Amino acid sequence: MNTTGQLLDETPALVPGLVIGDETVAARAPWSAVVAAGDVLTIVDLAGNQAVDCLLYAADDTSVRYSAPETIRAQGGILLTTGSVLRADTGQPLMTVVADEVGAHDTLGGACSKESNTLRYGQHTRHQHGCVENFLREGARHGLTARDLASNINWFMNVPVDPDGALGIVDGLSAPGKRVALRAEVDTLVLVSNCPQINNPCNAFDPTPVRMVITRPSQQAVSA
Repeated sequence: MNTTGQLLDETPALVPGLVIGDETVAARAPWSAVVAAGDVLTIVDLAGNQAVDCLLYAADDTSVRYSAPETIRAQGGILLTTGSVLRADTGQPLMTVVADEVGAHDTLGGACSKESNTLRYGQHTRHQHGCVENFLREGARHGLTARDLASNINWFMNVPVDPDGALGIVDGLSAPGKRVALRAEVDTLVLVSNCPQINNPCNAFDPTPVRMVITRPSQQAVSA
């Protein structure tokens, strides 16, 4: 699905504006796009409880990339929600969460891979691709390699931290149709892995599609 030039009431975008892009990402698949400065990306959890792994890069210099440590340090907390500024390791804002219907998104859980699946769940999972493989496949379209991968965001994923510092991966807090919206502060390359994990509850053991809608808030109607 890829439709543009629509009005807000025809899409699930959280922020009003002209629709620049509207795509459904298949279960377990990667996706990418450059979101222009000022535009807003709405991520829609279509069926609920689907983790969406995400990496961010400055489009004109991909060495400037999302940093979980800098983002956490600057906001003084590990969870992302409305008002969270997603920063590069330089401190530069890349995107800002401008609306959120879930209330908490993970910064610590990382991305699954063939190697981590094998370590955690056994050799029988070795044939399963993970988010790292999705990132490498999609990143290659933009000249990125394994050297360019960094700590990632997990939209809609619930990773509680126990008092002893241990991380859990449990059922998500999202539900069908829940959304989060990100405004680009600079032209931002967004890489997404619609997480293929089937071995833990992050996707309810059943990966499902998500929808990515990009709107331009300064334009409220279709251009002539």
